[in-house]
Amino acid sequence: MKPLLSVRDLTTVFSLPGGLVARPVDGVSLDLFPGETLALVGESGSGKTTLALSLLRLIPEPPGRIDPASRVELDGTDVMRLDSTALRRVRGGGMAIIFQEPGSSLNPVMTVGSQIAETVRVHARLDRGAARRRTRDLLADVGLSDPDRRLDQYPHELSGGMQQRVMIAMALAGDPRVLIADEPTTALDVTIQLQILDLLTDLKRRLGLAVLLITHDLGVAARVADRVAVMYAGRIVESGPTARLFQRPRHPYTEALLLAVPRVDRPAERLPVVPGQPPPATDWPAGCRFHPRCRHAWERCRGAEPDLLGTDQEHVARCWLMDEPGRRAP
Repeated sequence: MKPLLSVRDLTTVFSLPGGLVARPVDGVSLDLFPGETLALVGESGSGKTTLALSLLRLIPEPPGRIDPASRVELDGTDVMRLDSTALRRVRGGGMAIIFQEPGSSLNPVMTVGSQIAETVRVHARLDRGAARRRTRDLLADVGLSDPDRRLDQYPHELSGGMQQRVMIAMALAGDPRVLIADEPTTALDVTIQLQILDLLTDLKRRLGLAVLLITHDLGVAARVADRVAVMYAGRIVESGPTARLFQRPRHPYTEALLLAVPRVDRPAERLPVVPGQPPPATDWPAGCRFHPRCRHAWERCRGAEPDLLGTDQEHVARCWLMDEPGRRAP
């Protein structure tokens, strides 16, 4: 099957004071297929949100820029080569994004109905009355009760879960094919988290969306994702089908993340942690970027960084243990 979204060698660079250069996204390649959910997971600071913003060319220039060699193809069209007019059609129409903080993403002095209707009018070219009716239908689609009343309410009159549903309705207003959900449940309590995840799954099924779900919560990824890509220090270090990756992680970083997840089938005890800290984007380590924190590391890891390796291309890892599994420490 041909991917709907194909990313190749995406690199995002920031120029910092003092002549420093940061590469929070450094040569990322991934594919997103029609009708699937791909979860992008990793610690805070691994580059996940910068990757999401880069896909839509939302990186502020300056201080940031996207390397000219980067390719982001949406259904065969390279988003990185579009002019400003064509790019506006892609933003919301081809790809849309749900940000992680609905309270700070919504305009506090505009009703939620007017904010969604503005997006509807831009992409569907409807008059005010038709745009309002379409907005009402979108609010109903995302499960908001009494959508006619919600149209004229302001963000502060809604709960956090309601605000996130409004953000999802706004993202759907342009009928996108790809929905990027950046930590959509972080600011919500557990019960509302489940409701939002179930809503995203239902919308994907009903509307035929492809979803890129960005999360640091492996439980969320396990619940909704078809495939998982693990990001560390600006790179994809492992990717594969969700069940296979969770049952048999191949990269030591993925293994360490899974060991740190609380489980109801274990006795209460102190959870393992990933030792050390992620490296700064201004100074990636030589060789494998995880080797300073890896208990399996040996000289080869410090000298050269591997490509994504694996005999089965559905499940690959950026780790020399794929070539020398006997080196894995007990």
